[in-house]
Amino acid sequence: MLDSITNTLSVWESLKTCSKPVVLYGMGDGADKVLAAFEKYGIKASAVMASDDFVRGQSFHGFRVKKLGELEREYGDFVIALCFASQLPEVMDHIKEVAQKHTTLVPSVPVFGDVIFDGGFTEKYREGIESAYMLLEDGLSRRVYENVLRFYYTGKMELLDEITTAKDEAFNNILKLGQNELYLDLGAYNGDTIDEFLHYSGGSYRKIVALEPNGKNYKKLSEHCLGMKNTELWQLGAYSHNTILTFNNKAGRNSAISDSGVQTHVAAVDTILCGAAATYIKADVEGADFETLIGAKNTLKNFKPKLNFSAYHRFEDIFRLPLLIKKLNPEYKIYLRHHPYIPAWDTNLYCV
Repeated sequence: MLDSITNTLSVWESLKTCSKPVVLYGMGDGADKVLAAFEKYGIKASAVMASDDFVRGQSFHGFRVKKLGELEREYGDFVIALCFASQLPEVMDHIKEVAQKHTTLVPSVPVFGDVIFDGGFTEKYREGIESAYMLLEDGLSRRVYENVLRFYYTGKMELLDEITTAKDEAFNNILKLGQNELYLDLGAYNGDTIDEFLHYSGGSYRKIVALEPNGKNYKKLSEHCLGMKNTELWQLGAYSHNTILTFNNKAGRNSAISDSGVQTHVAAVDTILCGAAATYIKADVEGADFETLIGAKNTLKNFKPKLNFSAYHRFEDIFRLPLLIKKLNPEYKIYLRHHPYIPAWDTNLYCV
């Protein structure tokens, strides 16, 4: 399986050897990471662009940020390296419209950590990548796995279109939530995934336990859940054991373990539940997914709750999380789905 993915040029090789100017599209954290990778691989960036509404004379890493039309007048044609993420339909449609005019590739940089997906990565983790592929339960899961890995390697967006499905498919065909669930929401943000749970469970449940480490998000979560019955909220992060870690304290969904920031309590799922039998666990824990599973080992072994785990925060997660889940409880059936997003974010493991 892996050889069929790596028998072509990687996105880094394509950008390095192309004969046209390379233009970065975006000027945030993703673009910082892409430029750092460009330096590593010897790739030259010629310009930086942003969507017309965002261009206000700013500069980024010494480049004056330009509009698409200005670059077309300057260069004619060029290759675009997409450096931001979105799940908004109108933004994704715009990206695809631009890609129809100019070759657009998505360099693979991690959401967390500094490990780059390239030929060295695939060789280092070949055994794990191949082993996890064999654990996947259905044909769609295997196609998602192959296409996401191929996307990471080549940066070709059309690979995601071929395997994108709505969340309805996963919830209705795999998770099949009932009306007596004990739901554990790890990384509950502002309550949006509690709303998602209520939608798919028909509004009925036994209990909801929700964790959110960020103070501002936790306040929003508390306000959102005010008056809800049988609901327990904790300002905590999920981890392999109970301790205090430093979080970057970013707003939104990006609060994560960091070298600097705010001291934050984290805890193991097994400790949080105190032996209670969770029936459904959703985890979007910003790079601590592997450690969270370790902290839930007894819960998975003894109760086999349905799982909805993000598999895209670190490139290793797409194979090491399935391997760990199967090790903790060999009875799990493991599925992989990708939902609408550019790049391959919102790629999730559903296990039952």
